Amino acid sequence: MKQFITFAIALLITTASFGQKKELKEAEKALESNNFPVAISTLTAAKSVFADAKEKYKTKYYFLLGKAYYANGTTPANFDKTITAFNTLFDIEKKGTQKYTSEANGIIFEMKNNIFNKATASFNQAAEMLKADPESTTANSIFINSAKDYRKVYDISQKTDTVALHQSTRSYFQAKEYQKAIDYANELLDTGYTGISTVYKAKSVVNGQDVYYNSKKEMDDQVKLKFVENPEVKVYESQRGYLLRVISKSYIGLKQNEKALETIQIAKQESPDDYGLLIDEANIYFAMDDKVKFKEKLEEATKINPNDASLFYNIGVMKMDLGDAEGAITSFNKAIELNPDYIDAYNNIGAAILERAKPIVEEMNNTNDFNKYDQLQVKQLAIYKEALPFFEKVYQKDNSRIAVVQTLLGIYENLEMDAKTKEMRAVYNKLRN
Repeated sequence: MKQFITFAIALLITTASFGQKKELKEAEKALESNNFPVAISTLTAAKSVFADAKEKYKTKYYFLLGKAYYANGTTPANFDKTITAFNTLFDIEKKGTQKYTSEANGIIFEMKNNIFNKATASFNQAAEMLKADPESTTANSIFINSAKDYRKVYDISQKTDTVALHQSTRSYFQAKEYQKAIDYANELLDTGYTGISTVYKAKSVVNGQDVYYNSKKEMDDQVKLKFVENPEVKVYESQRGYLLRVISKSYIGLKQNEKALETIQIAKQESPDDYGLLIDEANIYFAMDDKVKFKEKLEEATKINPNDASLFYNIGVMKMDLGDAEGAITSFNKAIELNPDYIDAYNNIGAAILERAKPIVEEMNNTNDFNKYDQLQVKQLAIYKEALPFFEKVYQKDNSRIAVVQTLLGIYENLEMDAKTKEMRAVYNKLRN
């Protein structure tokens, strides 16, 4: 009886091994002919057969299963299943012979590159769309897809590819998904990420796609084998300042201005002379309708970048809003000095000069003294003459601004410049109609 039982058990083991070999051979045959659905079907149906299989059969099972789901990179929807199968393979082979680990890692490396390149192509496509239409909702959707793919690369790398997470953060920010951008930026910063890195990249000779490497030697070896060409080495500086700016701008987008200011202060401790941070801080105060602080921060910015005409222009605008017309004129003149074609600066100088006439006109309207009225009118017309060249300059550069045409018409009428009045009235009527 004992001999019969022993024989039965041995027969059962032999039958099981034969079944395992048969399933593996069928799957291999399907993979060789790129019939991935059949390979997946064969292997998933036989899953229970390999539950207690020997290591050599079990590792081959998960290796073939991962390859079947990967399908030479043609089924991105199954990439997560590929990773799951290969992770099981890695766990088993850690304890024994690593027969398939290297090849499986190669597939994962290829998978990451494919997803990263797809994400980059999507990002670039969305960026071009935004150039044409800054309010494009389609571009935002593409940015979100790009962000998800970059995140997938980060997760596939077992959260070691921080460049991918950085790009995912950037994509979500571009898509105006501000909370996601904040969460991912903080996740990066919490890892101690600085962004200081060297990237090794070359182009595949097969499909022209970018291939990324962990070292220069690894890239150079592939170049020598003529698998890739056009190798590049890029060195990236610290990205912490950028991430903190993303966080602060995202808080502005969420209308959480106090949190935005807190983040800016942290960033300024690391980069006290960062021009971009100062402008961001100024914009936060602008969003909070704090015109005094906004002007102060812009004035600080001019010390770092004294050649930015727009800074002086915006300072002039704030001075106008704060009732400092003379100071505004000084700032607008500085903007014109830096950019002689700054139309809005010419326009605003004219407007600031006209501000001087307001109290005079008010006094004229409230006096019954004809002599005084005449004296005031002389002052009024002198101001109009002073403002006139600036509005004429705007009109020379852009004759489609109806507000400027209307202002010129009023000045010409008051100065009794009949020919100019007639000419400008014709222009005004044409624009109005």
